[in-house]
Amino acid sequence: MTETIRQALQALRSNRLRSALTLVGMAIGVFSVIASVTAVKVLDQTLMGQLAAMGTQTITFDRMPDDRPPTEEEMRRPQLTFEHALALRDRAPLAASVSARVWAGSREVRTTEASTDPDVSTMGVDQDYAQNNGWEVTAGRFIGEADVRSASSVAVLGSTVADEVFGEQDPLGREVRVDGVRFTVVGVLAEKSGGFGIGDTNNRVVVPITRAIPAFGAQDRDVSIDVRAPSAEMLAATQDQAVGGLRAIRRLPPEAEDDFETFSSAEAADGLKTFTDALATGGAGIGLIALLAAGVGVMNIMLVSVTERTREIGVRKSLGATRRDILLQFLVEAVVLCQLGGLAGIVMGALGGNVVAALMTTAPAFPWGWATVAVVGVTVVALVFGVYPATKAARLHPIEALRYE
Repeated sequence: MTETIRQALQALRSNRLRSALTLVGMAIGVFSVIASVTAVKVLDQTLMGQLAAMGTQTITFDRMPDDRPPTEEEMRRPQLTFEHALALRDRAPLAASVSARVWAGSREVRTTEASTDPDVSTMGVDQDYAQNNGWEVTAGRFIGEADVRSASSVAVLGSTVADEVFGEQDPLGREVRVDGVRFTVVGVLAEKSGGFGIGDTNNRVVVPITRAIPAFGAQDRDVSIDVRAPSAEMLAATQDQAVGGLRAIRRLPPEAEDDFETFSSAEAADGLKTFTDALATGGAGIGLIALLAAGVGVMNIMLVSVTERTREIGVRKSLGATRRDILLQFLVEAVVLCQLGGLAGIVMGALGGNVVAALMTTAPAFPWGWATVAVVGVTVVALVFGVYPATKAARLHPIEALRYE
């Protein structure tokens, strides 16, 4: 077997350009498989990490659906308010915490020395928002209950905003203006990696919801309410209680449908997993088609090789080589060629797919399962598309082969 492999490598080296072109075709097929599933894996682990930070026991209530355009009837639903969130705390005793948030628009944050672009996501929140949504503070503190109760002019900055307006200086206790409204910085949020479709997740500033609503004219904006169950096992019971409590607060009769949307992070995780699995399978399927096309190229090259080496085959058979030896030699050539192309494709695909990780500033990923499938796949391609040329070579009659010109 060692001698057969040596001869196969020697044959490939003797036709370097042809072997290289065939290898490139195989590498492109494997690259398309690995790159697509790597990119999906990076996306999946980023979004799953964000959901895990929130926990699998957070339920969110919104007035409108966010996954489709609202109907006319949904547009007429009464507004969700901060007062509803406060009342829900009494109506949902099972909940570990209930928080409220309102988006106050994209705004400019300015100090006397520097300013940001007018694209900083500004939010009004209460004291339980950080816990319910997986945010941590790396310096100072978060919005407190006293801040919310007294509508204090305090702010917690995202890491990107803090770097832009303060640089290396300590931002705590310093003053910023958010679209001209003064706030004292009391904390800086820990940096979060990733972000899908929402830009830089660290480009934000949060202030007490009771200050944000009058300061930024957010009276007409809907408030989102987050309810956190004490455990994943208590999620269903907490959700039922919270839904019932919110229906009572909004005075809905028993026969009426909910006039709000309910969304849980567990449902999001299940839906996301289904989506990314389908995306990975689709991308891999397209790559496998390219792999089959590369397999046809391998068969073509091997048939040409058999024709060119007919006299060599005749000489080997006259010196005692058996059909099995000839068959094995050509199969090994096909397998070695495909494996080299497959390994090159895996490396390039992993690097290409992890460009997504670099863009999303998240951890790189490597699809070990799909890499194994790719290695097995190129071997199968080599055997399937190489067996006919190898069989044709093995069946050549030595006398006829020696006469071939």
